[in-house]
Amino acid sequence: MNKRLLLIMILAMGFLLMACIGAAEQSGSTEQAEPEKEESQRAEETEADETVDSVDMQEATSQNQSDSEEDPLATYPSDKIEYARVWLQVIGNQDVEELNVRHISAGENLNPYDEESVSYPEDVIVLSGKAMADGVVTYSGNGDGTINVYDVPSHWPTSEQLKESMEEYTQGIVEGAEKVSVDAGEDEEVIGLIEKMEG
Repeated sequence: MNKRLLLIMILAMGFLLMACIGAAEQSGSTEQAEPEKEESQRAEETEADETVDSVDMQEATSQNQSDSEEDPLATYPSDKIEYARVWLQVIGNQDVEELNVRHISAGENLNPYDEESVSYPEDVIVLSGKAMADGVVTYSGNGDGTINVYDVPSHWPTSEQLKESMEEYTQGIVEGAEKVSVDAGEDEEVIGLIEKMEG
């Protein structure tokens, strides 16, 4: 009887020991599986981030393309856009045959035909049509959407035709330069003038 009881106790202890060892192995394998699971989760998140990044880049690229498609002036040089806008703002005649552009440096005489004339205090741009009747704009840009318009005549009077000296007359033009805000204007009108530009 004692032997049988002893045998049962030994068997029970063996089963308990085996159960404990099995549980320990299982928990060890679970612990090992956890880092693997974390790594695979991280890899999935990185892939998701990369996908989002590439989608963002594609969206940004397509956004830039659609912006240039939406803006018909995007392909034209900014200086030509400025000339067209200035002409439309000051003269308003979009039906000119051609639009001529000339640059005059600071220090050159307002009246090139008279030595008594004062000189320009800054670089200016002269816009004119094919005919004198189309009009003339002499201006300098301020870089803030405004320009200084000089009221330079299309035909210079002679000294005899003036009540004052040529120096005083041209000094009055410089001092009377008018600051004008330039509107963006209609894109079609701006493009139409750009295509008529010479010089």
